[in-house]
Amino acid sequence: MPRALITGVTGQDGAYLAALLLGKGYEVFGLHHRHGGSEAVQDRLRRLGCGGAVQMVDGNLIDLSSLIRLMDRVKPDEIYNLAAQSFVRMSWDQPLLTAQVTAIGTANMLEAVRIASPATRFFQAGSSEMFGRAGSKPQNEDTPLNPRSPYASAKVFAHNLTVNYRESFDLHACNGIMFNHDSPLRGIEFVMRKITDGAARISLGLATELPMGNLDARRDFGHSRDYVRAMWLMLQHAEAADYVVATGRATSIRELCEVAFGCVGLNYQDHVRVDPAFLRPVDLDVTVGDASRAKERLGWVPEVSLQEMVAEMVEVDLARWRARA
Repeated sequence: MPRALITGVTGQDGAYLAALLLGKGYEVFGLHHRHGGSEAVQDRLRRLGCGGAVQMVDGNLIDLSSLIRLMDRVKPDEIYNLAAQSFVRMSWDQPLLTAQVTAIGTANMLEAVRIASPATRFFQAGSSEMFGRAGSKPQNEDTPLNPRSPYASAKVFAHNLTVNYRESFDLHACNGIMFNHDSPLRGIEFVMRKITDGAARISLGLATELPMGNLDARRDFGHSRDYVRAMWLMLQHAEAADYVVATGRATSIRELCEVAFGCVGLNYQDHVRVDPAFLRPVDLDVTVGDASRAKERLGWVPEVSLQEMVAEMVEVDLARWRARA
């Protein structure tokens, strides 16, 4: 039975990945620290039908000694490093915390693998935010990285260090450059979930308007269930490499609002307003990914359409608010 360790198992991707690996016969361990949201962990895992199956182990990304001990205890065949302070807007308010967890935390994980478990295959979750104001589109693995936020800068450090450790110490270490991906498990602070939750509340008479930031920003949106499958495929390949994971389709926030409100029979223009408080200090150009390498080498293609994903999220948010009534 192969063993996998997931950091960030409390998040959307961690839960979907845990469910995927359990279904493939893995023994799955989730990194947990005492102040983490254990209830949130169990809630997400229960919603995917695998509550209690993940073995939670103590450790902390900013404590290298705890990670080395963890390698000795778990002896993982694969590590998926998903943990991060991943809310871009918050990274402007908490840049040092973002750097400590997202950048230095990855350095500690790589050091722990190098020192205590060099045969372990390592996946680092990167972000399309690393491209920033890219000079070309679509973006692929050769597009220069030009981060425009503390979060993106921390992710670039983690990405480059993963490459360094792969080349310097012969680790099987892969970067996944993950474009935006969502699901009903997404946190309410993220834009897609904010939209679907807002559409649900307004349709049920629980709110009348939805304040938003830049409606003209265009991003490449996919489903988390598809994206964690790409993570797994990367670590099954004989050769470690870096991969863009994306749908190849750019959608504006305005279009997302139109689709989500259309699911409940409403016109988004009657309810969505731009609030300057939600505008970023620096916004990005269009981000859209070219996942040709993942398709050619891994056989990966996204399976869930944007419309299917938004409809699923709206339906779950409607059910949640109806249950509270």
